[in-house]
Amino acid sequence: MAKMQFLQLPVPPPSYFAATGNVPLAAASLASCLESKDNPVKGITASVISPEDTDSLGDIDLIDRICKEGPDFLGLSLYLWNTERSLYIANEVKRRNPEIQILVGGPEVNEDNPFVLGETGFDIAVSGEAEHNFRNLMKSLLHKESLENVENVAYRKKDGSLSAFGVPSPANFPLTDFPSPYTTGHLQVNPKRSTYLETVRGCKSQCTYCFYPKSSQSLRTLDIKETIQLISNLKNQGARELVFLDPTFNHRPGFESFLDAIAEVNADGQMTMFAELRSEGVTPKLATKLRKAGFNRIELGLQSVNEETLKRVKRYGSPNKVAEVAKMLAGEGIDLLLDLIIGLPGDTPDDVERGIHFFLEHGLGEWVQAFPLSVLPGTSMRKDAEKEGLVYMPKPPYRIIQTPTFSPEDLRDSVYFAEDLLERRLDEFPRPFLCDKVTGISDRFDWYPEDSNESHPSQVGVLEAGSRHQSIWFHPKSLSEDLIQIQTLIGKKIEREPFCTIDFVIELRNVPNANEIQSLVRYLESKRNSYLSKTLAYRGENLQHRLVLVIPEGNERLRNWCSQLDGQESFLVYETIPPSAITKLNPEVTHFYLLKGDTVTKKDWDHLKEVMDPETVTFSSRALEERWCMEVLGYGEI
Repeated sequence: MAKMQFLQLPVPPPSYFAATGNVPLAAASLASCLESKDNPVKGITASVISPEDTDSLGDIDLIDRICKEGPDFLGLSLYLWNTERSLYIANEVKRRNPEIQILVGGPEVNEDNPFVLGETGFDIAVSGEAEHNFRNLMKSLLHKESLENVENVAYRKKDGSLSAFGVPSPANFPLTDFPSPYTTGHLQVNPKRSTYLETVRGCKSQCTYCFYPKSSQSLRTLDIKETIQLISNLKNQGARELVFLDPTFNHRPGFESFLDAIAEVNADGQMTMFAELRSEGVTPKLATKLRKAGFNRIELGLQSVNEETLKRVKRYGSPNKVAEVAKMLAGEGIDLLLDLIIGLPGDTPDDVERGIHFFLEHGLGEWVQAFPLSVLPGTSMRKDAEKEGLVYMPKPPYRIIQTPTFSPEDLRDSVYFAEDLLERRLDEFPRPFLCDKVTGISDRFDWYPEDSNESHPSQVGVLEAGSRHQSIWFHPKSLSEDLIQIQTLIGKKIEREPFCTIDFVIELRNVPNANEIQSLVRYLESKRNSYLSKTLAYRGENLQHRLVLVIPEGNERLRNWCSQLDGQESFLVYETIPPSAITKLNPEVTHFYLLKGDTVTKKDWDHLKEVMDPETVTFSSRALEERWCMEVLGYGEI
């Protein structure tokens, strides 16, 4: 019996205790489609690496696990956020176990994505919506048949090159053809996580920046009865938050009756729900029905306040209608996500400014999320990018770099300007992991000089396999004396686990030499080559490999040095403080604090929560750090 293993890696979160949004629905759906009751693919068993493991395991441990279990086939679901890491793992698995056949699929696998197709660590690439074609592909592989005529598939030829994709096959199979992975056991409901589900595939909209129109322009739905059976099943399994991945939730036929049916099954309010809507067609009556069904958060895409831009990118719609529906939903107590894209063809920086003012004038500023355009594979916008004069990153996140109306500086400044108007940061702050070490968890490593009297492990421990997010603490006697060794170890660590999130923490005893700090900053910037490290590159921040300096309590020379920094540095400085210092903190002084100890009184906790900027406070205690992240920063599931 052949074995197939699926790996779907998570969105890399900005912080250790942040939710990853990792529900491997695509991978689990493919595993389930092989076991269709009516016509199972015989001779193969499929499994999905659990999200609990993919959330926590580092690069080395993931590769070791796959190679140890030795599947015959490894399937990787490629998305914007995980493509580079997935392909790295594929290459390493292939190098160690060449006999494993590696398949890649997902929205990143397209004829217009030379970045993915130029990689060599996989054997087969599958484009488009996959279940029906995937079954045919696996039958061919199991029977060792030629893949030359398999639809939507490109394969590695004997000379190592990749073939052209087979004839495109439209995604027109009914969603009822294959069982839900929640019913086959390939995907478990976890009450602590969001539960993702699809009840519709395809999208009637033609937005040029979106992948969905290429996937399918005709809607295929689970009917209301089948959907309610699935939702009831999920509820019985303990689901607490349902996230509908339907491209446009309110485009499904019979939408009002659908909401009534959901409200009935969720009459006890056990579940909350999230979906993305188009504002067109949403009435006060529908807004009330959404609330009664259990929807506590809705996403609406304005994208631009310039109606000519909306026509140009085939989004269409009316900004005033979006504002009207947003206020309608907010009036029902529903939280919102209101999207504004920076850098759309035809837009200017003035349009971004007008868009932010538009939301503020309507009292909707608290829900705005403004972000730079990504020119995604498989979209009409990518096809027309050269004609439109769009310059974008060739690798994820495919961010726009320049347009005829936006210089690189304009794109960056538009984000900053929006933040000034909204009085908050729009990107997630790269919060470092500074908690104490816990036995049995490979997420913190401490390095001391060889001649140190400390009994802690030295550089041998630093280079061991670590978790997905880890911290490396350096405790030099003198940064000047140990700088070369510290930089060498940083380089070796990144080389061993290039896609792990790593906080490189240096505990200072004396005021550092500015040139030495800058040499470390430049070195880390030279390693900035992945999705996570590039997402905040325009800010001068590295979300993946952070440099953090920790200064001891009461060292006035170091405090004075820290006070002279202008806040534009590509590193963070935390001052260690005891709980007794909490009430003495001055919120008007921009400092970052690492609170030591395992307990904080309710009075002190409330003081931190109400007075301090929550991003400036972190804890050595894991329990307190996790509580702060969940209770104060809101790092829950979406």
